[in-house]
Amino acid sequence: MLRPFFMKTYMKPITLRFPQFNPWREMHTRNKKAMEFIAKGWNALKEVDRVIDYTELNDRRLIPLLRTAKENFELALEADNSNTHARYWLSKLHLKYHVPGACKAIGAALLVEAADMGDPDAQYELGCRLRVENEYVQSDQQAFYYLEKAVDQLHPGALYLLGAVYLTGDCVKKDIASALWCFHRASEKGHAGAAIAYGSLLLRGVEVPESLTKFNSKRLPSTKAVEKNAGSPVMDRVEMAREQFQIAAKAECDLGLKWLNRLEEEEKRLVNG
Repeated sequence: MLRPFFMKTYMKPITLRFPQFNPWREMHTRNKKAMEFIAKGWNALKEVDRVIDYTELNDRRLIPLLRTAKENFELALEADNSNTHARYWLSKLHLKYHVPGACKAIGAALLVEAADMGDPDAQYELGCRLRVENEYVQSDQQAFYYLEKAVDQLHPGALYLLGAVYLTGDCVKKDIASALWCFHRASEKGHAGAAIAYGSLLLRGVEVPESLTKFNSKRLPSTKAVEKNAGSPVMDRVEMAREQFQIAAKAECDLGLKWLNRLEEEEKRLVNG
């Protein structure tokens, strides 16, 4: 028996299509939403920081801004519970500001969580706080642990602080080469204190590690600078130090400007003498 023509020609298998779940797109959406909340909270907190030096810490006029910041950081965590930036900024609100509902214990817990989750700002902040003397906790080793974690991510503040630790031999074996490396990397990121420390050490004649001298030699203008400073390691040090003080001055550090003026006066004295 022959099948009807329409059955033979037009009957095809039906394929049902369901929307595919994309975890990466979902994660991106949550993170984007969280960052929007963080930006709103950060802007409110920035406004608080702009005027807080001219008001009392518990000035009622700051309360709306602080509440806005707190609500947005909390919303950011609701949107993306894995967001370390939201944890860090919310911890700062609890620990530093007189925001309604502030709790030091909650702030400390959030800070530790953010640091353990890998946020460099939180690691640096926690390392600084742990360096404060505490009769109940042996905090020096913990502080050094978190500072090193932040240094691994080239956090400028952590680099500067670790450089100071190596320079003074506080809690670790004194290591001038490591201190110089830390100051150098921090100054590259515009840290004024590190630039001043590195420049002043150069002028004092501290031996610079070979890795750093090679790096700086690559950055010197080729022929003219080499001819000018050939056979004059002292002039090389002065020029390297000048570059560091310029970094500090660019960061609006008065001490950087003072060092630059001092170098200019010294050079004029040598020329006229």
